[in-house]
Amino acid sequence: MKILYAIQATGNGHISRAEELIPYFLKNARVDVLVSGFSSEIKLSHPVTYKFKGLSFVFGESGGINVWETIRKTNLWRFYRDIKKLKLNEYDLIISDFEPISAWASLLQNRYCIALSHQYSLLHQKTPKSTKKNYLSSLILKYYAPTSKGYGFHFKRYSKDIYLPVIKKEIKERSPTKKNYFVVYLPAFSDKIIIETLTKIYKANWVVFSKNTKKKYTVGNISIKPISTKVFNKKLVNCKGVLCGAGFETPSEALFLKKKLMVIPMKNQYEQLCNAKALEEMGVAVLTNLNESVVVEIKKWVKSKKVIAVNYEDSPQKLINKIFIDYIRHQSEYMIYT
Repeated sequence: MKILYAIQATGNGHISRAEELIPYFLKNARVDVLVSGFSSEIKLSHPVTYKFKGLSFVFGESGGINVWETIRKTNLWRFYRDIKKLKLNEYDLIISDFEPISAWASLLQNRYCIALSHQYSLLHQKTPKSTKKNYLSSLILKYYAPTSKGYGFHFKRYSKDIYLPVIKKEIKERSPTKKNYFVVYLPAFSDKIIIETLTKIYKANWVVFSKNTKKKYTVGNISIKPISTKVFNKKLVNCKGVLCGAGFETPSEALFLKKKLMVIPMKNQYEQLCNAKALEEMGVAVLTNLNESVVVEIKKWVKSKKVIAVNYEDSPQKLINKIFIDYIRHQSEYMIYT
């Protein structure tokens, strides 16, 4: 059996999850990897067979997506050419972690393609949704990487096809401590905005990971460091709490490590607004912005001892087995009807 595992590299989470899941698939199949997008700061250790520009979002500096820069960097003609160029005849199964080229190529070539992503869970009627309706974002979730079958990941098991987060082996095998600092990862905000806000909370020490610097530096009680997966994981494991965007992987890891968690969803990013809603229902602190108006809330959170209890210890093996069983069932049904 041969699998094409296609990964969206608009952020680090998709790559991190693939890093953990690919070895499970390799036990029973050969795996080629496709990566599209240009926003991930981490590299996949598995060899990459196909690399495409794809469609990526560009972060701004005040808490949201830079719409105009995203549009400027979007080349729909190249995207269409890449879809037509990708030939899938040699693959039995295509797995799309919210990756559009593989999903659309599968649709046009009538190939068996499944979704394996956090985004797929957001299409389910039982998962929490933001009260701020964004029809464009809803359409993107549905049609960006369309598949007829899928398996989602979320903070809770809202249905039988939604699974708990896949925690990195590197995180799982560490013994967490609580040293006197808080980790900050807010890639949609500029260093200036982060520093201006957090210097007002001078009784706490902050370790900020920034995509805007290549050298570490310190401002008062704030240590700013360039993005480094190794350093980030080490700091995450040993911190008192985490202030981050309302993505999926970092909040999941913080919850797994039993860290205090506060999130700020990116503006106009429906996925993060939905994540924030789910986390808020679980008891996680949620902010809507980062400026002087939220300083009091952050100070309260810093003093709080509230930690959300979760159990993310499960192995992904059950999910992998389910994917293979469903594939065999699909093949049997296909043979009957053809």
